[in-house]
Amino acid sequence: MTDLACPPSGFPPPPLDTVAPVRQVTVQADGVRLSGLHCAPVSGPPRAMVVALHGAGMRAGYFHGPAHPSLSLLTLGAALGFSVLALDRPGYGLSAADFPDGLSLPEQSDVLHSALDAIRRRYATGAGLFLLAHSFGGKLALTHAAEHPAGGLLGVDISGSGHRYAPGAEAALRSRDGRAAWQFHWGPLRLYPARTHTTSRELVTPVPPRETADALGWPGAFLRLAPRIRVPVRLTFAEHERWWTHDDRALAELRDALAGAPAQVERQSDAGHNLSLGWAARAYHLRALDGFAARLAQHSPQPAPCP
Repeated sequence: MTDLACPPSGFPPPPLDTVAPVRQVTVQADGVRLSGLHCAPVSGPPRAMVVALHGAGMRAGYFHGPAHPSLSLLTLGAALGFSVLALDRPGYGLSAADFPDGLSLPEQSDVLHSALDAIRRRYATGAGLFLLAHSFGGKLALTHAAEHPAGGLLGVDISGSGHRYAPGAEAALRSRDGRAAWQFHWGPLRLYPARTHTTSRELVTPVPPRETADALGWPGAFLRLAPRIRVPVRLTFAEHERWWTHDDRALAELRDALAGAPAQVERQSDAGHNLSLGWAARAYHLRALDGFAARLAQHSPQPAPCP
């Protein structure tokens, strides 16, 4: 386990004025329209595609944080040669009217499977696809990795999702008072740019009821799904994560449960649950992209030895 206080050395941080265009897109997944945001490298084909999945009560713009340009996974990924597509999960964005109560995790996984097939047909995806997911999106990523083992995923990177809730977290999930969950979502305000809560209002949206039920049942679901996961998984817990138990014992349990997959479990210093909206977003995103690049290097053809 690593405590991540600084950006990784594998990528020199690109200048913030190197900004690729971010476009609103629609992905057709077997009749389900999923909205999202896409950003591709400004020149040349992508090394791979990163598909980003947001958490409960958020939208795809979570990965393009409006409070400060350094927060965006989309522009950073494109500057480093990746194509990045942040999707509104089923029940959010364009599909909210189709699924007002949301979909179960297995149902969302089936839609995601169709969406990834459509993405491969429509976009240049380089060496393949990675999933980067937050909170409830992490539950979907793990469900998908278990339910669709032949889906061609290269790896999964997740923040803000564990397997045992912290004290008080389940009560906050059940509460209809949003103020009860506020500290669980955010943590200390100093961890975020000053304009975060005013600029992020358009990202926040009601949580579909079926997601709350799935969230409450997640600890048991994880234990059933984890042994079936074979793709590399990295899980990151913010220093001020309050939804999940993430002491050393809990993290060891996570690694043991994911014994069939190469699994890493790490902590991110100076961060709260909404990691990609805070000042630590850049360090976390760089580490995730660095891990994806390392995975690509492992699978790239090796040069023939000299005669």
